[in-house]
Amino acid sequence: MKVCATIPEARAACCDARTSRKRLGLVPTMGALHEGHLSLVRAAKVQCDAVAVSIFVNPTQFGPAEDLSKYPRQFDRDCRLLEKEGVEILFAPAVEEIYPGGAVTWVVVEGLSEKLDGRSRPGHFRGVTTIVSKLFHIIEPDDAFFGQKDAAQLAVIRRMVRDLNFPVEIVACPIVREPDGLAMSSRNAYLNREERSRALVLQRALQKARQQFDAGERIAAKLISAAKEVIAGEPQVALDYFEIVDPDMLDPVERISQKTLVGVAAYVGTTRLIDNLVLEP
Repeated sequence: MKVCATIPEARAACCDARTSRKRLGLVPTMGALHEGHLSLVRAAKVQCDAVAVSIFVNPTQFGPAEDLSKYPRQFDRDCRLLEKEGVEILFAPAVEEIYPGGAVTWVVVEGLSEKLDGRSRPGHFRGVTTIVSKLFHIIEPDDAFFGQKDAAQLAVIRRMVRDLNFPVEIVACPIVREPDGLAMSSRNAYLNREERSRALVLQRALQKARQQFDAGERIAAKLISAAKEVIAGEPQVALDYFEIVDPDMLDPVERISQKTLVGVAAYVGTTRLIDNLVLEP
């Protein structure tokens, strides 16, 4: 595995991969890799001839009161995991490499970036779309792989790719869960034993909505109400949002008549977790 710390190194390595092979896949990450990340790598290995992974804890997608300083960093361990998966290229730049002094240019997807997680975390998606667009320019992948857990992020990135004519196919991969149902996340490491148990209420709330839907309920407000009752049963968990929306535009739907995204975000202690599922009539 070639480890690249600079943009010229990454561009050269990826150019070589594209020259000698047919299709290059990119898995963007912030490190602290878990089975969810590795599932993206494996999907990329199946679909592409060469795979590049980025590890970059992107400061511009963290708010001033968020967890940038304590975000888990496990670079040596991450390298071992990626080498075991057969990744060819790892791009792991410093902040100064990605954001040169005086940089004032941003990529903003207006109308989507303020919804769901973007509403709760102002400026978050501006940071996401700016770093992803930079990675697309540097790596020039044919395919980029993202997890369905970050469903709002997926919608924002897909719109950015469409609007800016990036020649990249966005591939969404299924949520990977712990055996008890908790969606895998690097932030799960913040949870103590009691919080880890309480965090399961997110999945229970989603499943309550699914059960009501499977029983024939199509009114979104009723599904939301039933799910919120489940979350209310865990008073130590503070709900951020529970919404049922169009998966592309992220606008609330009143009645479910087509593919629909059910998303939840909540604070378990000081840790913000997200999860979702898709309903299809």
